[in-house]
Amino acid sequence: MRRSPLRRRLVSLATVAVVGAATLGTAAACSDDGDSAGGGSGPLTLRLGYFPNITHAPAVVGVEKGIFAAKLGDGVKLETTTFNAGPSAIEAIFSGALDATYIGPNPTVNAHSKSNGEAVRVVSGAASGGVALVVKPEITSWEQLRGKKIATPQLGNTQDVAIRYWLKEKGLRTTKEGGGDVTIVPQENAQTIETFGSGEIDGAWVPEPFVSRLVNAGGKVLVDERDLWPGGKFVITNLIVSTKFLKAHPDVVQKLVEGQVAANEFVNTRPEEAHQTISDHVGKITGKPLDLTLIRQAWSTLEFTNDPIAASLKTGLDHAVAVELTQPVDLTGLYDLSYLNKALKAQGQPEVAQP
Repeated sequence: MRRSPLRRRLVSLATVAVVGAATLGTAAACSDDGDSAGGGSGPLTLRLGYFPNITHAPAVVGVEKGIFAAKLGDGVKLETTTFNAGPSAIEAIFSGALDATYIGPNPTVNAHSKSNGEAVRVVSGAASGGVALVVKPEITSWEQLRGKKIATPQLGNTQDVAIRYWLKEKGLRTTKEGGGDVTIVPQENAQTIETFGSGEIDGAWVPEPFVSRLVNAGGKVLVDERDLWPGGKFVITNLIVSTKFLKAHPDVVQKLVEGQVAANEFVNTRPEEAHQTISDHVGKITGKPLDLTLIRQAWSTLEFTNDPIAASLKTGLDHAVAVELTQPVDLTGLYDLSYLNKALKAQGQPEVAQP
């Protein structure tokens, strides 16, 4: 029987982490409802968040190639803000500084839970896959992980839950304090590259492009997380919208989702151009374009899909509960895929079942 871990935060593809939130184009400053909801004299403003990384490729391409702007039209002003951590994007949603964002499953669940199911709605998927456990080459089986140190991006994040649940299934114990049969070491992904190289850790359960970077540093993939999920599919990136904005401007949300569908079409049919676009876009933000060879290497582990793969989010939540990193959450009302299905139908594509 195939088992499945969870995923959480989407970590920055840039080798230099984007600290805090860096605004692209117009500053996405906190504005009142008159600005974002079109109550003022100017055009309506849609404030969109995303991470400048491979797992958010549809967002990066949609912004850089003007796909979102074209779909939104002249009557909507697009403001974009980049993040390097899911909690920061959720805080921006909660404070009213953001109307929509691309984000991972764990922050999505947390936002739903903390707001009693009121704050956000998942309106589309974006990406699946792109996560693995990379270890030193001499480690050839899970039994050899006993007594070893394995890094994850953050305590309780998607990858952290994933490895703890996987180890639990193998009969290996972990603790939040770093004890047990396997020591889990939460740390920033950029730091993990250094600690793996120095021998301070024996491996890491991380998303791309850090999987590829660790492999290039001499590691090997022990577990490709796709192998743990039915059909090899699990959500790594969703598109969520503030419920307040959704209720006030369903027409704008429809156009945004149409932009997402068009952006995914671009990355799937024009991958080489998408690679260059991502490299250039990351370069604008960090000052250093992302290596194209690394992008191509990581690309093969990802699937860009509009389906949010809701079942995998629910299963991931169950795993987080099983390893005692969260409490049960009622996910009723989290998804509203009516906008996605309208956009897909217009393109002659199959609709996605509402969870």
